Amino acid sequence: MGTAQLTAVPEPKYWHLRTVLLRAIDSEFSTGQVIPNERELAARFGVARATLRQALDQLEMEGRLVRRRGIGTLVAAPRVGVPVSRREEGWPGGSREQVWQTVDCVIAPATEQLAKALGVPAGETVYTVRRVRVAQGQTVATESLHVPDSALARLPAIRLSGAAAEGEEPGREEQGRTVLRRLERLTVDGESRSVELGVAEADEAQLLQRPPGTPVLVVTTQYASGGRLAALAVATYRADTCRLTFGETGLVEVTPVAASARTAS
Repeated sequence: MGTAQLTAVPEPKYWHLRTVLLRAIDSEFSTGQVIPNERELAARFGVARATLRQALDQLEMEGRLVRRRGIGTLVAAPRVGVPVSRREEGWPGGSREQVWQTVDCVIAPATEQLAKALGVPAGETVYTVRRVRVAQGQTVATESLHVPDSALARLPAIRLSGAAAEGEEPGREEQGRTVLRRLERLTVDGESRSVELGVAEADEAQLLQRPPGTPVLVVTTQYASGGRLAALAVATYRADTCRLTFGETGLVEVTPVAASARTAS
């Protein structure tokens, strides 16, 4: 393999300003404090307002600043510690209702991509339970839990409560809870988990109450039972507000990696 000389890429002006602003914020301001307005900051650092807005937008995306209508731009609070280990969350059945709130349940044939991920034939019925996770009064994550019909077929049916028990069609939220309660009866053989950086799609962004494209941490968990995959959970956590905790003592904080940092490494 031949060698090639790397060409240095000039650092964008807004990115350099972002670094300067961050140092000023850390040394001069405390959590919740309002920073000077754009006109004052632009004059202080001798930059154009457009460059300043880019830097402020970047810091807001990283969760270091937060804008409040009628108030201004404030220094954001530290990230919320969110446990994602099985010990805190448990098997994805009813016990997790303490931290996850069921939104709805969609029943549809598996697409080729989803069928491959679940290890089932394309077109098999899959129950997708959507949930949100709330911490300290704000929605910090959404989850889509995919359960193939073949996994539920091994479990006894559960009598629905309320109106559904009287012969009425259960609501989508109740359907989701029923799927979760049936999953409670499965014995988990093992699980695997992966984490990667992504962006929120339209549906996820709506549940997270953030704009589409917001940076998120995608936690994908596979649950095995009876020697086969029983459920696949894809959770998206807000990267600007969450600090994910793994295991009993390991604390892992994952933040978006700057382009300059990737180049430097």
